[in-house]
Amino acid sequence: MKEGVDYYLPAAVLGTALLAKSPALLRGWRCATVRTVNALLFLPCAGFILSSPPTITAVNRLTSISNLSALLVHCIMTAYACASLLLLDYWRGESGEHARTRRRTRVWKAGCLVVIVALVGLFALGDVPVECPRDFDTYYATTPFISEMLVLYLTAYIAAGAAMTIVCWSWLLDIGRRTAHGTKTAVTRPLRIGLLVLVVAGLANIVFGLFKLTAIAARWAGRDWDALNESVSPLISASGMMIGVGLLVPAYGPGLIDRVWHPLLGIRDLRPLWRLVRRSGLTPGSRMFLPPPWYAGPEQALLYRMTTIHDWMLEPCAHSTDEVREAAYRQAKENGASEREAVAAGLAAMFTAAAEARTRTVAPAAEQNIVAVAAVRSAEEDRDLLVSISCALAAASARTPGSRRVPAAFGGRVRR
Repeated sequence: MKEGVDYYLPAAVLGTALLAKSPALLRGWRCATVRTVNALLFLPCAGFILSSPPTITAVNRLTSISNLSALLVHCIMTAYACASLLLLDYWRGESGEHARTRRRTRVWKAGCLVVIVALVGLFALGDVPVECPRDFDTYYATTPFISEMLVLYLTAYIAAGAAMTIVCWSWLLDIGRRTAHGTKTAVTRPLRIGLLVLVVAGLANIVFGLFKLTAIAARWAGRDWDALNESVSPLISASGMMIGVGLLVPAYGPGLIDRVWHPLLGIRDLRPLWRLVRRSGLTPGSRMFLPPPWYAGPEQALLYRMTTIHDWMLEPCAHSTDEVREAAYRQAKENGASEREAVAAGLAAMFTAAAEARTRTVAPAAEQNIVAVAAVRSAEEDRDLLVSISCALAAASARTPGSRRVPAAFGGRVRR
């Protein structure tokens, strides 16, 4: 079983993804794109399982047909290449080109069906009595009908790889031209990444097929180049995984960016302000928010952090002085900062001073915070106010000389 781990492990990953997608398949099975995406998960999963030597032996014993797994794998990989091209056509089809997209997809499906029927017929006509779990292609390279089956399969696979490479590369160039003219959407970057991966995968398929054909041609010439055939065997597994990644990144990349990447960036940007909140603490009468559970996603963690910071901003208002804010604001403007950056720098300085005064329990005058609170309210029109204040805190901490005492709000220590 150890020799099948290299095949069963990627099959398990793809199978898990297929199970996760099964509810969407049941809800949208009428949609051709949904069916194709699930086929692109199922086909390589089945191909990996059937390519494993233990599975090959089990299938041969169960069906009493020697090397049946080789035929099944060839048919599956042909269907997988066809499904990849189908999904690219579905994605790229414009709203006014549905008829042309349907015609193209019919051509791909018909070509795939013809190749699979021919593979089955040639396998049935050939004679493959010796079980070959690893070197089927070269062992039967000179066997009548089987050699034609191998050439047909590899030719179709090379043609599919070339078509994928051409389609993806031309699509990349088209996206580049649109981006140069300012047409850019949230899916542009994931789509470009996915297309680049597909270009590499298509080239890998071409290299795989050419090397296989070269090893077979060497057998026809009476030479033994089986080492060449064995050296590219891992390439088919890597190519299959790359195609899966290249097709899934554009489909799920935008959602991951919005729900994972952007919240993580927000959590990172709020870190200096979050440290100030945690170091200054909340008073016993403050509202407390339960932290999200350990399994919560980045969106919930970001919401908790922003809610806690917003609640804390009401606490040090009694210790806030507008003089500190105004002085920091003027200094930032003199240093060439924009209006938004200057406002954030002033508020950052005010909150830092208020947090330190609060820890020293300084009793402020009751009316001194009125102007400061008004400044906070007017600045809340900035949607990213918290991030702006946090960045100002980080910038102020970075500008503080190492020989001087860095305020506790910035996470500094006394250096002697």
